[in-house]
Amino acid sequence: MSKTGENRKDVRKKCIQALLSRNWITKRDDPELFAHIRAQYQELRDWFGEYCGFALLLTRQFVKLEKVPGEAQAWMGFENFSEARDYALFSYCLWYLEGKNEMDQFLLTDMVEGIREYLTGQDVFLDWTIYTHRLSMARALKQLKSLGALVAVDGDEFEWARLGHERNVLYEPSYLARYVLRRFPQDLTTYDTLAALEAGTYSDSPEGHLKKRRHHVYRRLLQEPVVYDWQWSEEERYYVRTQRHTITENLSNFAGLEGQRYREALLFYYPEVSGEMYLFPTGRGVTDICLLLGGELRRLLSRDESGIIVEEDGRIGLTIAELEVIILQLKEKHKALWGLQHRQARGSELAREVLDHLQEWGLADRGDEGQIWINPALGRWNGDYDLFGGDEHE
Repeated sequence: MSKTGENRKDVRKKCIQALLSRNWITKRDDPELFAHIRAQYQELRDWFGEYCGFALLLTRQFVKLEKVPGEAQAWMGFENFSEARDYALFSYCLWYLEGKNEMDQFLLTDMVEGIREYLTGQDVFLDWTIYTHRLSMARALKQLKSLGALVAVDGDEFEWARLGHERNVLYEPSYLARYVLRRFPQDLTTYDTLAALEAGTYSDSPEGHLKKRRHHVYRRLLQEPVVYDWQWSEEERYYVRTQRHTITENLSNFAGLEGQRYREALLFYYPEVSGEMYLFPTGRGVTDICLLLGGELRRLLSRDESGIIVEEDGRIGLTIAELEVIILQLKEKHKALWGLQHRQARGSELAREVLDHLQEWGLADRGDEGQIWINPALGRWNGDYDLFGGDEHE
């Protein structure tokens, strides 16, 4: 392959990774990347449309890939939102912004009053004298600012949340506000279940069923850390197994993902660290403990007296108490290299944090009555500390 061809392929991978990771790419903030995507727009649009069913929007100001989850996951939400009310107010803020032009300026107090009056007409009642209601609104507004859909000219919404009408904020909308929500093939009120919303619109024909299955598979492989064989439907599992060479080659050539078939799953990883992606292992201290846990489980499995059993699907069953004991043993051995927070944490706190982190990355699941499952992908890492540098080895 020529040097030009190699460069074009690398640029395309960079474009795809950015489109998958960012909400959008604007010409103002990243003119070089925007120009690369515009130059390869047709190829990128066709690939995402064919394999994922994603729409690629391009305007003079920005480009956006309208992503749809294959399976909705808890970690796909906004990290700073803690209440369902946060999401509801986020949506009503967008509704309010639809009535504003790009250069219109407005006060937060006018916005919240407009939203309150509209919701009252829908028999939904908000009381801005209640601190938790104001705090939800502040989190929604902060997220809109983070997305670039709203600009605070003067003031801070969390000061308003703390002090109420004694504080105010002056805002102006961004053109991006109209593109936060993705487009749907039909009116949202026609969907009566989340499953119907996720399903999309496909023809009831062999071709329609094949397209739906392909889109669902590629969406999950591109957007989730790991998808195990038992998490696919029977048809999807057959498709992944029989088409694995095509899938692996396709994701390698276009997205830079390298795939490998293991007993439990077709696993993909990025061979090089990308600034666009939030990847495992992360730079957080809890990731170090998770890697150490993987290595310790390997060692325990090599001992007949450990009592740990690998299930047929590759999972390891533990109780919360057993996980806590293992982590406390790791703490006793390695705590000199851990941060202050983890050195001082109780065993139950460490076990909960580790389990939450593993579950976020598809490396563990919670079962019933204190049962947990360590998923087999964790066994692909073997963490340890270097004798001199204190770094972990994979």
